[in-house]
Amino acid sequence: MRFRFVLLIILFTLFSLTKIAPSYAETADELQTNLNSLNTQIDALDREIAEYNKKINATQGEAKSLKAALAQLQTQRALLEKEIESTTLKIAETETVITATQKKIGVTQSKLEMNKSALAETLRSVVYDDSSIPPIVRSLSQGAKVSDMLDAIERSSSVSHSIQELVGNLQSTQQDLTTQKNQYEANRQKLEDLSALLNDKKQLVLQNAAQKSTLLVQTNNKESEYERLLAEKQAKKDSLESEMLNVESKLKAFTDLASLPKTGKGVLHYPLASINVTQYFGTTPFSTANPQVYNGHGHSGVDFAAKVGTAVFAAGDGVVIGTGNTDLACSGVSYGNWILIQHPNGLSSLYAHLSLIQVKTGQTVHVGDKIALSGNTGYTTGPHLHFAVFASEAVHVAGPTEYKSKVCGTYLVMPLAPVSGYLNPLSYL
Repeated sequence: MRFRFVLLIILFTLFSLTKIAPSYAETADELQTNLNSLNTQIDALDREIAEYNKKINATQGEAKSLKAALAQLQTQRALLEKEIESTTLKIAETETVITATQKKIGVTQSKLEMNKSALAETLRSVVYDDSSIPPIVRSLSQGAKVSDMLDAIERSSSVSHSIQELVGNLQSTQQDLTTQKNQYEANRQKLEDLSALLNDKKQLVLQNAAQKSTLLVQTNNKESEYERLLAEKQAKKDSLESEMLNVESKLKAFTDLASLPKTGKGVLHYPLASINVTQYFGTTPFSTANPQVYNGHGHSGVDFAAKVGTAVFAAGDGVVIGTGNTDLACSGVSYGNWILIQHPNGLSSLYAHLSLIQVKTGQTVHVGDKIALSGNTGYTTGPHLHFAVFASEAVHVAGPTEYKSKVCGTYLVMPLAPVSGYLNPLSYL
């Protein structure tokens, strides 16, 4: 009798679990259809984005005419708008996946509770049998038949197997629940990242519109005015380079080599996900061919190709010891938006020409943290990331009343170091 009762419990459990599945299956089908539609739209947008990137790469460099400059800004805006549209769809896709995972978690939790209940009832049926004497012992009592003994053995074996099966189901369901909860948390983080990315892209669109408006005002929409602005910008940049060299030459030379870490791969990490070096450190073909740009002293860092809006990451653990924007004091020269991070190994890293700064002075960062978006601020001949490395003891941020530029007529807040304090970044990456 007890044995039949146990079997009924197991059959009821299995029947209950199959009753849950169909209602969820219908919802799952609808969710999958929605996901397929979103994926199709995202793929189409990604193809358009790739085409815009090709167009931008083909026109990379400083625009030599107002028409070309406006066209570059328009192409950049079109790309940003497509990226916003794609990111919005990816957010919808992730939200759909989260909804599906939540439903799975609900079903799995119900299965888990039923498995627990079935197992508990099965164990109670064994413990509270009509006798504390094991069935196989009772079957050997006086007057018992051999067939009774065989039946008892078979029932004991069936109950044991049922318990083992229920325990196995319980463990499997618990594992499924853990996996689903991990997937849920991963997608929640993905949703946060996508939301932050969407906000970044929207800010870049506003920045793009401001740049276009400023350019039109400065040039009065005349090509001749644009040419004059370019020449003025180049002359001011050259003069400022000479002035800075004079200022930095008066700083105490760095000689404490013992305070630097041993050179080698991995001391610092690359600040971009995709690496393409466009100009190296020191005396390069570009600096040699253009001595007016670096005053014969070579390039002070490494330039990496990076379109406007590319995520920039901290090259190592450290503390942000300064951020700034040289364009506020002297437009179109030097670093533009910059960040300086001091690392505990005796090195400091600089990130320049940024479009957006996303950390604050005094903030602790870890290797791989997103700290900014690359851009085209300051003096550049096209969007890129300028990455420089200093001996920490040699570099400092010029305070708001320390360095007044004769060229610009304003105080410049920016990192300064003697020539000996600049290090080759590739020696540590």
